[in-house]
Amino acid sequence: MSRPLEGKVVLVTRARAEAGELARLLEERGARPIVAPAIERSSVPDGPLDDALRELADGGFEWVVFTSAAGVEAVFGRLETEPPMAARVAAVGEGTAGALRRFGVEPDLVPRTFTTAALGRSLPRGSGRVLLARVDIAPDGLDQAVASKGWTPVRVDAYRTRPARALPAEARQALRQGRVDAVTFTSASTVEGFVAVAARVLTAGGRAPKAVCIGPVTAAAARRAGLPVAAVARPHTIEGLVAALERALRPGKSKER
Repeated sequence: MSRPLEGKVVLVTRARAEAGELARLLEERGARPIVAPAIERSSVPDGPLDDALRELADGGFEWVVFTSAAGVEAVFGRLETEPPMAARVAAVGEGTAGALRRFGVEPDLVPRTFTTAALGRSLPRGSGRVLLARVDIAPDGLDQAVASKGWTPVRVDAYRTRPARALPAEARQALRQGRVDAVTFTSASTVEGFVAVAARVLTAGGRAPKAVCIGPVTAAAARRAGLPVAAVARPHTIEGLVAALERALRPGKSKER
């Protein structure tokens, strides 16, 4: 295999439970990944999610919409039996669709562009209830898009996300010494969490690392935080993120617009 990232130091800011695949792909391409989770994921207490899943099993929803692999894992982790999918299933992208397939569910809808905005546009018009099983901090744009198509969105928290309390010592030292070539971001929350724990180190450090983002929403969050966005994944997948890193770190490569 080609090793286009040979010797590059890359921070992986995903939650620790989700960082393994990206770190592995980076290592295969010669990079030295440093897992530096900017967010921490936790389960939700018993209550609304469990009630919604019982209604789902009883046919109370026309659609169930998943916007992340983490949401899929959180939902199916709460089910005591085989997944009851009387409803049609929508997934935001191929990563989320792949998580569904691992549980034996083939999604009925995956938009061509892997964003929540595209997912909202792709949902057909209709009536009835649509279950949105999402992270607690997700914005409400998808809810509004679903409602605009005639559906009744029912949103429940599938899992919770909070900013990390601190950077790992290895990541902190590498940033302070200016040895980090790029930082990968897979959501706006990873941007916000990273800035919260790394701002002082970045100010004191030398060479500023390039930000490489999985999609336009994440890239917009990085720019608002003042981070130099060098590349955005196309498509918006982990594999696309690795390809974006290769573009960003190619010798003589200028910043993408």
